Amino acid sequence: MTSSKKPALGKGLSALLENASTDITSKTSKEAVLGNIALISVSLIEANPFNPRTNFEVEALNELADSIREHGIIQPITVRKVGVDKFQLISGERRFRAAQIADLEEIPAYIRVANDQAMLEMALVENIQREDLDAIEVALSYQRLIDECKLTQEQLSQKLSKSRSAITNFLRLLKLPALIQIGIRDGVISMGHARALVSAGDEKQQTKLFQLTVNEHLSVRQLENIIRDGIEVNTKPVKAKSTSKNTDLSLDQDQFKYALAEKISAKVEIKKAPNGNGKVIINFDTETDLNRIIELLNN
Repeated sequence: MTSSKKPALGKGLSALLENASTDITSKTSKEAVLGNIALISVSLIEANPFNPRTNFEVEALNELADSIREHGIIQPITVRKVGVDKFQLISGERRFRAAQIADLEEIPAYIRVANDQAMLEMALVENIQREDLDAIEVALSYQRLIDECKLTQEQLSQKLSKSRSAITNFLRLLKLPALIQIGIRDGVISMGHARALVSAGDEKQQTKLFQLTVNEHLSVRQLENIIRDGIEVNTKPVKAKSTSKNTDLSLDQDQFKYALAEKISAKVEIKKAPNGNGKVIINFDTETDLNRIIELLNN
């Protein structure tokens, strides 16, 4: 029996870009040469504003840059044409950033046509499948696909080749208190702990159990047993340094930090002193990256 299930998108962008008519890659002639790869000047490419990944490890990028210097770029990036001699990244931001570090003048790329919604979907799906996002970044990406690309959980399940329950489990993380979400993001607790906390009662009880888990280094099984047995929890607040560098930020300030990081595709830090003074830090890897950020902030 032939299955009627739609092809999943878990194998990368090839499944998203099956329609050859969206390929405008060309060589020297004016006619489109479908399925080919073009060499594009790195200086003509701008970062993808829809990329959910905002934190790129410098050491890992430098290692990739060393590999690129020695072997070149094996897997082309994918871009869309947004103007005369101007392109915007759809996928492959790690390769693009590493190519900048390696001082490459040109980079191999597939050129596609995509509107903003299609581009958002491509970027989110590509990153969910291929990048090491933390659980909160994954959950936010799922929510954006549902809200901005008008997908149901069932459609999202089919596109990502993941079970409906797996999608639901990630989305439920976004209902946890902000303190716990930060703890998940920073790796203070595991996904197993987070799933247990989701069903642990109201926000006050969830926060108490989170604090107990961190303070007592509880395993997932121990936490589940406490929740199952309904044991009364009395805990001391989690120390700020145990959860996040930015636990002194309000939820609005933390959300602003991530919104800015997403807009400029760079890591953003906000540091506050007890007297209220502080600074906003925008991290960049190369002078080209800095110029890209300046241009985005000036727009």
